[in-house]
Amino acid sequence: MSDTAQRNQSEPSATSSSGDDQRKTSTGRKGGGDPAVRGRTTIADGVVEKIAGLAARDVLGVHAMGSGMSRTFGAVRDRVPGGTKSVSRGVKAEVGEVQTALDLEIVVDYGVSIADVARDVRENVISAVERMTGLEVVEVNIAVSDVKLPDEEDDESESRLQ
Repeated sequence: MSDTAQRNQSEPSATSSSGDDQRKTSTGRKGGGDPAVRGRTTIADGVVEKIAGLAARDVLGVHAMGSGMSRTFGAVRDRVPGGTKSVSRGVKAEVGEVQTALDLEIVVDYGVSIADVARDVRENVISAVERMTGLEVVEVNIAVSDVKLPDEEDDESESRLQ
């Protein structure tokens, strides 16, 4: 069959009086295309850090997030009137267009299996970040910076000074 004959068979005739042919070729939408791809969404590193921080804190056995120094500064900052608790403390995210990588620093409770806690944190963080952002989490690196002993005072406990 010639190219012209094929084109004529696949395209409705411009002289056709049938309304069916016109309905098949008209989309009825303005702008055309899927609305979901008409623009660009960017997600800030801080957004992913907050999601990951909250997801990590939900895991049993995670006592705190961040190193001793960052927790100390965070505790002071939390006591300042109007200050809010930093949910992203101990979390660093690198966000690309479709992927993200995360570094977490955690303190675990004494007596828990660090390997199990790390696995559970990884699973919870990946699940939350991918579900909420649509980004693919390529890695979650976890550094255990301390173990909270039962008889140790909390760094974030109320100060003795008034």
